[in-house]
Formats: sequence, structure tokens, C-alpha cells
Amino acid sequence: MFTDDQAARFLEFGFVVVEGFFTVKECDSLRTRISEIIDEMDVPQHLLTEFSTQEKEQTEAQGNTDYFLSSGDKIRFFFEKGVFDSKGDFLLPKEKSLNKIGHALHARELAFKNLTFSPKVKEVAQKLDLKEPVIVQSMYIFKQPQIGGEVTPHQDATFLYTEPLGSITGFWIAIEDATEENGCLWFIPGSHKASSAGITRRMVRSPKGEYPLIKFMGEERNYPDDEFISVPVKKGGLILIHGQVVHKSALNTSDKSRHAYTFHIMESRDGHWSEENWLQPTPELPFAPLYT
Repeated sequence: MFTDDQAARFLEFGFVVVEGFFTVKECDSLRTRISEIIDEMDVPQHLLTEFSTQEKEQTEAQGNTDYFLSSGDKIRFFFEKGVFDSKGDFLLPKEKSLNKIGHALHARELAFKNLTFSPKVKEVAQKLDLKEPVIVQSMYIFKQPQIGGEVTPHQDATFLYTEPLGSITGFWIAIEDATEENGCLWFIPGSHKASSAGITRRMVRSPKGEYPLIKFMGEERNYPDDEFISVPVKKGGLILIHGQVVHKSALNTSDKSRHAYTFHIMESRDGHWSEENWLQPTPELPFAPLYT
């Protein structure tokens, strides 16, 4: 159950932890289905894409082909840096090489759809007084042992921009325990409503005919490390994330993975989705209303 106190903490700090939001059985069902999807994975070698949150690497890798840009209504695979040899062959087992799978698990896979549109997710949205929330994307993140990449400090609104700001909310569910050792999330509490809480950087589609296919406008601020607090969470726990709160995660140097399922919702009643965003709804998959 999502309480009034938890809703108030979310509004105050920009994030809140709800332990036990999904059951162990529900988490295991997602992990089992992901294992089956990986077994069935068949990505042409020329489309193998490494994922990074370092700006230069991000524009070079994700902006190289439309494999990333056209993934909003599909299930596609993105890999950690350094997992391919010079010929494009895997240096590690493929299940140990993935960074994430995205971005339409909530629509294309029944196990993920059932949990994304579950009554408890709707209850959270209702407690936050969202009138017409829609699902815009979903991802399964692996945070692999030893190589699970760093996620640099950012605001989700940099990548999922709306007018007005504040229309995006992230649901981040721990499929395994997330600890400081295996790369849990870190937040700057209250950073979503600081005087500088607007965004200074956006990732957008490049104009047609330009290369790479995505680019960044503006620059990210520098955030002192001592402003962040770690937010570990047990398997099944939810972290609710405001679109403007600053957060990050470190490289996973431990011998344990840190699987998570995450999706974002937008309040569509008064919110406008930018046509410059990298991710766009399609005729095949418009943004699906949560209250169905």
C-alpha cells in the first residue's frame, strides 16, 4: 500500500522508497521471462550497440544508427562497453554482456504489462493526483557484476522532456537487492525543487539529415559528491523518482548483479511531450493510458 506519508515524502525529497512493492514471486517472474528473451535474442552484428551515459560515448553509440531511436515501440538490446572483440563477437556470455533491454517491455511482454498496469501502480498514481497518466517507456537494467556501467548524475527530464516540467515520474523496482556494493541509486534530496531545479541539458533528436542522430543541448551542472545520499533497497522494493531530482549510480565492481525494472509515466492532461525527444510514440504504440 502506498501511504499519504510516502506521497508527502516523494513531494518533499523528489524520491521515496516503498519496500515490498512487488513480491518476490513477481520479481522472479520478470527475471525468468527476461532469461527467455535473452535466449531468443538475435541482434544483427552491425546493430550491436554499447550503452553509456558518458555524453561523447552516448552520442557516438546510440546516435550511430536508428536502432536506439526506433526502440520506443520495440524490445531491443543494449550492451556494456568492452564486451565485443574487434570482430564484434562476444567476449563474455551474452547474458553477462547486456546493459539493458528496452523500451517497450510494458507493451510487448505480458509479464511486464501485468505488473506495469497493476492496481498497486495505479494506486500510486492516484495518490499523486495524476489524472491522465500514460506509460512512455520501460527498461530492464542488469548492472552486471564487475562491469555494470556507471550512470552519471542526471535528471530524467533531460532525456524525457515535457512542458511543463514535472510531468514525468519514474518507477524503479529492484528485481534483486540493490546495495552500495553492487551499484544502488544515489540522490540529492530536494534537488527537484531547488532554485536551480530546471534542466540545463537535453538529449534531442538531430534534425533530419544530420549525424549523429542524437545530440545534447546545454551542459550538465557539476554536483558535489557530498550532496548525494545512497538509497539501497531490497528485492521487490520501489523507488519512486521525480523527473527533476538529481540521481546517479556507480560502476558495479562487486561480484553480484543488480537487476531492476523501471518505467516512466507522464501526466498527459496538462503535460506536452516534446517532439524533439529521442523517444516518440508511434502509430503502432501510442503512449498507453495507465488507467485502463
